[in-house]
Amino acid sequence: MADAKVIPFDDDRSRGGAVQRPPRRRAAGSRRKGDPAVVREVQPLPGRAFPQDDVPVTREEQPSQPSTPNNAPSTSQARVSGGLERRVAGGLAFLRRRLTGDYEIDDFGYDQELTEQVLMSLIRPLYEKYFRVEVKGIENIPTDGGALIVANHSGTLPLDGLMMQVAVHDNHPESRHLRLLAADLVFMLPVVNELARKAGHTLACAEDAERLLERGELVGVMPEGFKGIGKPFGERYKLQRFGRGGFVSTALRQGAPIIPCSIVGAEEIYPMIGNAKTLARLLGFPYFPITPTFPWLGPLGAVPLPTKWTIQFGEPIPTDGYPPEAAEDPMLMFNLTDQVREQIQHTLYKLLVQRRSVFF
Repeated sequence: MADAKVIPFDDDRSRGGAVQRPPRRRAAGSRRKGDPAVVREVQPLPGRAFPQDDVPVTREEQPSQPSTPNNAPSTSQARVSGGLERRVAGGLAFLRRRLTGDYEIDDFGYDQELTEQVLMSLIRPLYEKYFRVEVKGIENIPTDGGALIVANHSGTLPLDGLMMQVAVHDNHPESRHLRLLAADLVFMLPVVNELARKAGHTLACAEDAERLLERGELVGVMPEGFKGIGKPFGERYKLQRFGRGGFVSTALRQGAPIIPCSIVGAEEIYPMIGNAKTLARLLGFPYFPITPTFPWLGPLGAVPLPTKWTIQFGEPIPTDGYPPEAAEDPMLMFNLTDQVREQIQHTLYKLLVQRRSVFF
């Protein structure tokens, strides 16, 4: 029993799929304990001939097999399992904080944790997979400090603002959050009001905009308002009037740069071919859209068309070089407003020429 050997299960000779060698007879004599197990050359049996090996084969020269058991998880499986466990643990910790109230919101109602972990996660598939948004000029957005992003507005429903918010957060090296200035109607609708506040958006007024810029926040505004988002399909990509230039006055007071932004693709998601004005007045809406699919297909007609989007951020227009009283100069505000509008319109035409297709 002292010379008994244990043959491992992963030895080649124990596997049915291994190459079978002809049976051999060991040479007479015994070996000492610890000597290498050498299979010596022997004579074949009478009447049978087998090919002989040129070199003796020792156990050390046998092909080694992995020591990992067959049922052990691979490295990739372990990595996926570890990532899943971390996500589950993070989700449970998030729920615990929500239930105990251990989270922060600012005086505008902005909940950064909820926005990053829930709201942005719900919007991101629409941004990445459905509209396949391409972002250009993200380097024109400063890494810190206040700035005012001014964009065109279109699409019947304000999805362009949400896509711009994801574009800034997911592509900027500092993952900055965009605080949009929204119309009164947004904060009058149930559920939508609460979600907009949680996502960091606020009323489109000079006071709120100045407070956000003073804190060094990135603020987004769409001066066309309902005139842009509710315009008929025949006037697509033609910018409407930019109001009285209130956003320029706000930027001048805070010395914040103005960043023009052009969005292509939103005009075609709900081609507005008509406007039921009577119904809009009854419902208290600025317009009631009629599209090729809505209201004819019912709820299915509310599904946007999967157009291909491009969002381009232009070069900043500085305002910190003007004196404090410049914010009250109507001629300067008119000139800067016209400059921003012309830059956005020119970029829209340029992107439309470069676009291969509405959907690709």
